[in-house]
Amino acid sequence: MFAIERIDPSVIEEIRNEINEANGSEVAFVGTIDDEGIVREVRAVAHGNLSQVPAPMPHLERGDVVIHNHPGGTMRPSSADIGVAAELGNLGIGSYIVDNSVERIYVIVEPVPARELTPIDGDALAELLSGGERISSIISGFEPRESQTAMLRLAARALNESRLCVAEAGTGVGKSFAYLIPALAWAEQNDERVVISTATINLQQQLVEKDIPIVKKLLGSDAKVALVKGRGNYLCLNRLEELAEEEAGLFEEPGSELNAIRAWAETTPTGSKSDLPFVPDESLWSQICSDADSCSGMRCRNRDTCFILRARKEAAGARLLVANHHLLFSDLSLRLHGAGYDGTAVLPPFQRVIIDEAHNIENAATSYFSDVFSRFSVLKYVSRLHRNRRGRSFGLLVQLERLLGRQVQEAGALLSKIRERADDLDSSALQVMGDSWNYRLSGEPTDLVRELLLLPMHNLQIAILDLVQLIEDEIATLSDDDRELPEVYDTRTVLRRFEEIGSMCQRYNGYAESPDQIFWIERARTSNRENFIRFYLTPLEIAPVMREALYEPFESVIFTSATLTVQGRFDFWMSRVGLSGEDPDELLTASFPSPFPYHERVLLGVPSDAPLPDQPGYSEYLQKFIIDVLRVSEGRALVLFTSYEMLSSTYAVVKPALESSGISTFRQGEDERSRLLGRFRTDVASVLFATESFWEGVDAPGEALEVVIICRLPFRVPTEPVLVARTEALRARGGNPFFELALPEAVMKLKQGFGRLMRKRTDRGIVLITDGRIVKKAYGSLFLQSLPRTRKCVADGARVISEIESFLYTEVPRIPDAGT
Repeated sequence: MFAIERIDPSVIEEIRNEINEANGSEVAFVGTIDDEGIVREVRAVAHGNLSQVPAPMPHLERGDVVIHNHPGGTMRPSSADIGVAAELGNLGIGSYIVDNSVERIYVIVEPVPARELTPIDGDALAELLSGGERISSIISGFEPRESQTAMLRLAARALNESRLCVAEAGTGVGKSFAYLIPALAWAEQNDERVVISTATINLQQQLVEKDIPIVKKLLGSDAKVALVKGRGNYLCLNRLEELAEEEAGLFEEPGSELNAIRAWAETTPTGSKSDLPFVPDESLWSQICSDADSCSGMRCRNRDTCFILRARKEAAGARLLVANHHLLFSDLSLRLHGAGYDGTAVLPPFQRVIIDEAHNIENAATSYFSDVFSRFSVLKYVSRLHRNRRGRSFGLLVQLERLLGRQVQEAGALLSKIRERADDLDSSALQVMGDSWNYRLSGEPTDLVRELLLLPMHNLQIAILDLVQLIEDEIATLSDDDRELPEVYDTRTVLRRFEEIGSMCQRYNGYAESPDQIFWIERARTSNRENFIRFYLTPLEIAPVMREALYEPFESVIFTSATLTVQGRFDFWMSRVGLSGEDPDELLTASFPSPFPYHERVLLGVPSDAPLPDQPGYSEYLQKFIIDVLRVSEGRALVLFTSYEMLSSTYAVVKPALESSGISTFRQGEDERSRLLGRFRTDVASVLFATESFWEGVDAPGEALEVVIICRLPFRVPTEPVLVARTEALRARGGNPFFELALPEAVMKLKQGFGRLMRKRTDRGIVLITDGRIVKKAYGSLFLQSLPRTRKCVADGARVISEIESFLYTEVPRIPDAGT
């Protein structure tokens, strides 16, 4: 068959040119066909040698076609060609062979065209949650909730109409079912991938292990679902082998973790850390887990048994992917920086995404669209190229020298220079910091900044550029085949990472000319309390990058959380994530109130005689008040702080007083988070003192948690560099940073803390706010109006405690649990 019968002439020319660029070696292309079955677009996705080319599995979608050339001119498919074509054909992907001149074509498997999209029936799906035998047989005691079915209809509409959607769903609405049912129905009905993004891996597991199986039963669905985890969760066989070589003899030590992991690696089907029969030492796991900087991808010698490639293949075959914000924004960042939206980045390609726990999406986006490096990241890349262990040399440079047949002596000297200059930059930046924990570059650089920060950065950049140039020149002397070897590919990956650090150094030196970026440094500590510096480059506003990376490329994006409004309005949150300027015809918004009877089962107390947090005597008052309250409640409390310093000083005083009354006390940081929460839930007469991350994600229904004490309104520290920069930018535009940024952000955080109390309809208890600003400052009403309606007691501390005792120990009618 002539290629012109299947491929557009301009595409034929494009394929021919790419093959010529590869000196006639095999090249794999992914083609897109039109309604007439003609290939109208292609992209080269892999390059091989004269006899084979990697099969680009992660880049493919149903209806695509894989095209590769046979340099010898034969059109007969090999056994490997047939095997790959069969596997791709099961996914609806076609396979073609062409000759090097792209005149002839052999069709191994025809592609299956993508189906036309079919709208899902939101009303019919909502009926599944409206009661009846089907849902009752699956969830005992299930009670319909109008807000849940209304949210489901909204999510279905957003999917059908390819819209942006923002849905606030109060605690108890059952938002997981409200978005999972239409998401799974859409994915199965249209054979299209949908991504669900949650805040944490724990929430991912809850969806996959608990909620999604119920939804699949409701729908009678057998659609494939995959939980997607980051690389660091998987063992890398290459890195395990490298460590085995470097640490020769340790594998033979009886009972060693390294030996146990090697034995496990021979039998595990997943290579996932969560499947290990023991918790590995973190420092050991970090040396052997999958890492993007040391991954050869399809060039890897262990690719046939690679755990991360196996996991990605599973994800590529799934219609519903359950990821977390970390993975989602890692994926979007790669796509934005060149990976594109048609192939696989971290996740396989998708067009519709549902983002749960969306209230913290600004922070997630800010983090993953920021650039960062430290002395340790520089040393990591130095070590990848060359390191000495037990009198022997290891690293990519050693492998490269074997290929070259000679030593690259200058490279070793340059690596030493890079190490020295990274150390110099770190120590001089610590001098710039003084006693501060962070520092932002703004205005014209001072002499101190020039001498101790910008000049050392320039020196590091020059050393990096010299190294990159030297090694690239050496690689250029290799044959075409040798340049395709995994060790050369890995070396070039490390060089790209060095170039990224060098680019950051250059941008730092021109920081005054980049008003849309925040240049800041942060003091951090190693596990042995050694100080070091992280250097950050953060977007001033994430709205533009959110539009470019998320809103414009994808068909449907649905955001949901229990806390997206302030005083019933989405304005603040939408302005922070770049949705406030969206066309109203493209954006759906709705707020679905909690069905929980807060007005009957929650008491909100504010001790009016407490000094304000910045007044003398506040700490002493707080300590005594907490002791008195928790003796009345017999523990069963979560005490939330806004700083570790206040937590520590309060805990030191309160702990002995409570424990003398038989009340166990736990504090954040004394154990791993999940174990700490497990102990707190199990020991009913206990109190957990916590800050920051424990304002959300704590789920302790029933008797374990009946009192939440919020010690201070959660305003962010006003000296954080990113917050300061954004505050200044807002003020420069004529805005009011307190009322437009700090206050609404604190209101949303308070709503999260308040939400820790009531997790089921049957729960009841007290929320205490010991910050008098909530009733003594004019802006305090904004906090109160954004919380659910409850019983209230604003009085002196003694009266509040009396009300607490009456509320806790007065019988109330039992409310039956409504199920999920």
